[in-house]
Amino acid sequence: MNDQANKPHLVTAAIQMNSQQDIEKNLAAIKSAISDASHQGAHLVVLPENCCSMGRQFATAERFDALSATIAEYARSYGIYVLAGSLPCPYRPDGVIVPDGRLRQVSLLFAPDGTQVARYDKIHLFTATVADKQGSYNEAATFEPGTQTVVVPIEVDTGIYQLGMMVCFDLRFPALAQRLRQAGADLLSAPSAFTYLTGQAHWSLLLRARALDSQCMVIGAAQGGDHVYKNGDIRQTWGHTTITAFDGTIINSYEDSELNNAIHKDNKNYALILATLDKQTQQQGRQKMPIFDCHRLA
Repeated sequence: MNDQANKPHLVTAAIQMNSQQDIEKNLAAIKSAISDASHQGAHLVVLPENCCSMGRQFATAERFDALSATIAEYARSYGIYVLAGSLPCPYRPDGVIVPDGRLRQVSLLFAPDGTQVARYDKIHLFTATVADKQGSYNEAATFEPGTQTVVVPIEVDTGIYQLGMMVCFDLRFPALAQRLRQAGADLLSAPSAFTYLTGQAHWSLLLRARALDSQCMVIGAAQGGDHVYKNGDIRQTWGHTTITAFDGTIINSYEDSELNNAIHKDNKNYALILATLDKQTQQQGRQKMPIFDCHRLA
């Protein structure tokens, strides 16, 4: 008998996309990626930030409920947990419309039966000056920050795993990763759309650092490549989708910003990487270095 089959383990998939502003084409890529992950034995698939559209946030937000229902149906059809990296939403978790003409940046988790089991509203909003074509980024002009951390159980035949939810810029705040671990997280989701320059400088380092801070697996599903906006502007994202183990080692990664059609001869418009969370090995690592028993500042 295979000992690994009897160990508590969770097979995770992270998807890299090059989402444009054609929502239907993005949905087709999402559906194909979920199908692919399911057929490769994944229990959980994580989509990147802005998976349904890069830009056009207000127009996309008008379709929030319909897009959520579509991705929920994909989860049900393929019998897999699906984390919709982020969707712009016009209302708060309690249903109240976001004031001041802003939105919430929302990450949703759907169970294999299609039910929505978690909603996380991005807490940290990207504010930076970057030496790229856009130059200045201020997410708070469009979005209202969330206020609640979220840890949700993922129940599969190999056990129950606690998922702490983050989005993109959240990776720069170790206190959030630590709080999620203190709330019981085994793994952290980090759907992202890092700029090319900030990603090149910090993406891999941040994923590894947050894994070390929390002693959790970190799933960094990313946007990558050029995104052409309706006004002709082009935004570049770093890609390099990566899954990192609790000890800061990289388990698997897609080593490119662009989707490489020389690799994907069937011309897939996504890339997929897989990694397995071995809960027993992770727990042993935590016991050898019990940093949360020694924590004095939080």
